[in-house]
Amino acid sequence: MSYSKLFAVITMGMLMTACAGQTVPDPDPVDTTYGGDQRDVNTDGMDDGNPYGGGPDEYADEGPDTVIYFDFDSSTVRGQDQETVSRHAMQLANDSYLRVRLEGHADERGSREYNIGLGERRAQAVRQMLMIQGVNAAQIQTVSFGEERPQSMGSSESDYAQNRRVEFKYTN
Repeated sequence: MSYSKLFAVITMGMLMTACAGQTVPDPDPVDTTYGGDQRDVNTDGMDDGNPYGGGPDEYADEGPDTVIYFDFDSSTVRGQDQETVSRHAMQLANDSYLRVRLEGHADERGSREYNIGLGERRAQAVRQMLMIQGVNAAQIQTVSFGEERPQSMGSSESDYAQNRRVEFKYTN
């Protein structure tokens, strides 16, 4: 074996040993606000809310809720939450620039893999309802956090009920 090959093998081994103890943290949702110098930007005619109109700022006082809840081990949108989904659908269908991320969650009961799948089924159920009501599929992104991001840390039924949810997160 030549010295250059031996050197490459030793260097790779040292790099792999140095990186072995490091873990990659769970990424937070991306901040889509734009930085930079804003002093020369002309904002005449724009309000302080979303520059595209619509979005969560338009309905700040009376708007649609941004969380819907699910029954135990279910991915069916409850009747009482269908109106909320319809309001979001109307908002998204009327503004093609608006984008939403549906974040599916589950309570801690069940395996991690099962809960990731359940959170995904919940997010997909809401996505399907939005698309049936005229929202373009390109406007919707889904992600499942399973049991990893609980709303409530307790172990009572009311705590579990708060963790079985899909959250609407507008990304622009």
